[in-house]
Amino acid sequence: MHTPYPHTPMRILLAEDDPQLGDGLRAGLRQRGFLVDWVRDGEAAERELRSAAYEAAVLDLGLPRMDGLEVLASVRRARVTVPVLVLTARDGVPDRIRGLDSGADDYVVKPVDLDELAARLRALVRRAHGQPQEGLSVQDVTLDPAARSVQLDGEAVTLSAREFDVLHALMLNVGRVLSREQIEQHVYSWGQEVESNAIEVHIHHLRRKLGSSFIQTVRGVGYLVPRERPSR
Repeated sequence: MHTPYPHTPMRILLAEDDPQLGDGLRAGLRQRGFLVDWVRDGEAAERELRSAAYEAAVLDLGLPRMDGLEVLASVRRARVTVPVLVLTARDGVPDRIRGLDSGADDYVVKPVDLDELAARLRALVRRAHGQPQEGLSVQDVTLDPAARSVQLDGEAVTLSAREFDVLHALMLNVGRVLSREQIEQHVYSWGQEVESNAIEVHIHHLRRKLGSSFIQTVRGVGYLVPRERPSR
């Protein structure tokens, strides 16, 4: 029996023009806990990377309408810093060099094991957020994405699936204010219905479970997990 993979709130962009491969990658990555938006040409990939908040991207190089290397060069010129994993059939050393020099953060040759692909994506996201280890610790709260567990002062805290997603997004961005829209982009993929006050409700529940000062409201801007709890 196949063991389900832990869910982590990582929204990624998949750019792959092969329908069968793209469908398999999307399904496999979703099963492994990623929120996956799938585009099938280079122009769409460039547009999404410029306009939407993704934790990482999986980019094929042989895309129609705009080659993957052109996409990479374009978004890097625009100072888009989202980690990009190139997944391609181009396996020559010069191809790898061009991909990495164009701004790729990782370069993987097809076919790839889905567990390895998921692990590489998690590593890219951790490095992008300055977190070399899988677990996150902020103040007296510890979050383990792989085990999908949260502890407060060493004691287990039970969260709903969406509460966990919201908390993970905020802790990945410790010290940084996230707007409601940015949090929604972290935890919901295309086509998912989002109630107008859903994020506020999740924040309320998290404060009740983790303490009212753990998540701060920045009026008119959004929410923040500070590195240290404010003194009383």
